[in-house]
Amino acid sequence: MSTLLGTTLNGRYRLEAQIGTGGMSTVYRAFDETLERRVAIKLMNREVASDSRQLERFRREARAVAQLSHPNIVGVIDAGEDEGRPYIVFEYVEGETLKQRIRRQGRLPIAEAVAYAIEIARALGVAHAHQIVHRDVKPQNVLIDEEGQAKVTDFGIARTLDEEGLTAEGRVLGTTDYVSPEQALGQPVTGASDLYSLGVVLFEMLTGEVPFHGENQVAVAMKHVREALPDVRRLRPEVSAALAAVIETATSKREQDRYANDAELISDLEDVLAIEAARAGGAHGEATAVLRTLPAGKQRRIPFGVRHRSVALMLTLVALLAAGGIAGWLSTRTHHGTGVPPSPPPKPGLHAVALCQGCAQGFNPLGNPKDEAPGASAAIDNDPNTYWRTQEYYDDELHKAGTGLYVNASPGTSASALRIITDTPGFTAVIYARNSPPPMRWPAPGWVRISSPTRVTADDSIPLSAGSRRFRYFLLWITNLGHQEYVDINELTLYRRG
Repeated sequence: MSTLLGTTLNGRYRLEAQIGTGGMSTVYRAFDETLERRVAIKLMNREVASDSRQLERFRREARAVAQLSHPNIVGVIDAGEDEGRPYIVFEYVEGETLKQRIRRQGRLPIAEAVAYAIEIARALGVAHAHQIVHRDVKPQNVLIDEEGQAKVTDFGIARTLDEEGLTAEGRVLGTTDYVSPEQALGQPVTGASDLYSLGVVLFEMLTGEVPFHGENQVAVAMKHVREALPDVRRLRPEVSAALAAVIETATSKREQDRYANDAELISDLEDVLAIEAARAGGAHGEATAVLRTLPAGKQRRIPFGVRHRSVALMLTLVALLAAGGIAGWLSTRTHHGTGVPPSPPPKPGLHAVALCQGCAQGFNPLGNPKDEAPGASAAIDNDPNTYWRTQEYYDDELHKAGTGLYVNASPGTSASALRIITDTPGFTAVIYARNSPPPMRWPAPGWVRISSPTRVTADDSIPLSAGSRRFRYFLLWITNLGHQEYVDINELTLYRRG
């Protein structure tokens, strides 16, 4: 193929350098002599150009991608044939692939990984709206341009959902490191298959590794069919429970257990990005750009200092001067931290379970936003003067099965009581537990009820029926508001025996 360098296709596109190759085609950087700009040319290899099925597949790619116009999709500019060989002209993206970035950096910053996942999901959402399934979502097919934006490319094995007969039944197309279970089995694929692959890509961005390894591609594919992905939080503990739940839902083995559509996944990812920016106190790189694109409601969940850092810094400095300087300000700070609460246990023989500062998460799978309300860490900060508050329900009714928050008691504990301190007594709650990251849906397999429904008083201790069973996640599931507009949880403490 190198002999083609320097030649011009149809008197317009001069091939300058080979930048990629595959079994069906070769990709060149080229110069458009008409518009005087760089482009990327995907030229079908001569040895397969005579295969009518492969030719149709190549032409189908051009037709499919030409329908798609989105900032996160590498756009089609032109298509044609030169001496019997078809080609597609794409916009030229200066930068690197997402795979190259992972190899170069290893684990990506959490907010950056979530931002890229949002951009990829938005691109797939556009394709799926046009009834096009990508079928080969992987970091090699995501380009990161010079400004840091992600662009999905290579719809080379894409197929429209209403088109049949163009791939042999039972044939697996796609890279098995990211392949969905149904695709690995040669079964029909849908947009949910692309979302599974995106979940695996997100896992790799966070951990620096693909989830499965095997002696060959078939062995890896079968692991996608039979084995759950490794727990992302064991590999990278700073990943939030909310983000782990997104990955778990996206990569569920059964399609019906995954996100119902792209919009659901994007909504959860946007929630997570806002949470991560708030937790980190800021964002960098592409995460900053994506934060600006979040809906207004989610923007408001990001602390003012993150959204308007320069203004917040100025206001902070003014406040410090007015209060008598930085030293005086520091002396007033209270540590909302981790560890064991100082208050005595509700019963002798019980010991409080130490929780990390970020180990509480709002949980609202039947509403919007799905993490209920931000700031759940205030419920486990050992300070009864602070609180986590649910959304406000103005008619004093939930109109759904429940809402609440859960804590992550990693690596697990056999809790026997849950103490709740609240300024809004009278609500009804039930305690559930599980070991895998909670999926953002209800009901969901894995939850075990470990308490009776309890009408909670101002300082209440709910006995748990877990016995000696160890659980990692404990959910306070509020089923009735008790004729009030919201519920405050000032403190939530798990206790174990011994």
